[in-house]
Amino acid sequence: MSGLSFDVLRVGKRYRLVNFDDRYDFEIERILANGDFKVKDIHTLERFLLKETIKYGRGKDFEIRELD
Repeated sequence: MSGLSFDVLRVGKRYRLVNFDDRYDFEIERILANGDFKVKDIHTLERFLLKETIKYGRGKDFEIRELD
């Protein structure tokens, strides 16, 4: 696993998550008490919980990077 860990994600910042060849570009809207994040997709403006993207596990290509 490379890239950033969940501990360093910050509200208002934009990130890209890759998992099982799926790419998610999102902005963190809120950090929840249970350790999850409420995020907004940059392209579709859909809102979802970050842990929904990894509910089926982490692939060999799992990576989180900050977008410029």
